[in-house]
Amino acid sequence: MTPEQQREVWAMLDKAHLAEVARSGPTPIFATVSGAHLYGFASADSDVDLRGAFMLSAADMLGLHPPAETITIEDKTTIDLDWVAHDLRKFARLMTNHNGYVLEQLFSPLVVLSTPAHEALIELGKGCVTRPTVRHYQGFAHGRRKRLAEPDPTVKHLLYAYRVLLTGIHLMQTGDVVANIQTLNDRFRLSEIDELVARKRAGAEKMALDQRDMDVHGPLLDQLEATLQAEHDASALPDEPTTAAELQEFVVRLRLAAARAGGS
Repeated sequence: MTPEQQREVWAMLDKAHLAEVARSGPTPIFATVSGAHLYGFASADSDVDLRGAFMLSAADMLGLHPPAETITIEDKTTIDLDWVAHDLRKFARLMTNHNGYVLEQLFSPLVVLSTPAHEALIELGKGCVTRPTVRHYQGFAHGRRKRLAEPDPTVKHLLYAYRVLLTGIHLMQTGDVVANIQTLNDRFRLSEIDELVARKRAGAEKMALDQRDMDVHGPLLDQLEATLQAEHDASALPDEPTTAAELQEFVVRLRLAAARAGGS
């Protein structure tokens, strides 16, 4: 995202309130904005997806009963907001499991809260971008296209399909995780996407599509799906994460350091 695009998003959101919600549970390692605000097509009534990681204490991890490794906190006092975060160990596992969703959260430029551990995770995350990550984007695109074939498809559904395909293609070609459709389309230059983004941002979450839309966009989505597969086949990205051992050491070291410091 460009600095101007980031400023535009923060003008729509209360960053201090987001930080307060993130701090209402276990102390976060980081919190970033995901969803439509990150993807570049939030409208005035879009909900806010706050995502990130925290760290359970050593006592929690070693006790008799397995702790919850994921928390979900909803807040509807001023906006429709949900804060979903994973314990560091689970987040790191997901990073090494070809999971584009958590990588997008990790690399999101819309940072609400950060720590040195977050910065370290970002560096380690660069080694977790793999060829098999394509499955995340192909699966997501398949789900969105299935929804588009059902009754009452919306502009939002169509933009999600485009977004994941462009993100996947760009990732396979460059190894960079870019989730913002406007940034991506500066490269792909599809006027149809610019028109959809304008419609979505000026309208509402459930703005409907018509048959003309489907006739125009179906062939374009077919082409992008074929391009995504071709770029995967030609990609030089590794088949497995190259920083898994470093992540293992990082998670253990951080947990032990917290325990020694009195975080038990």
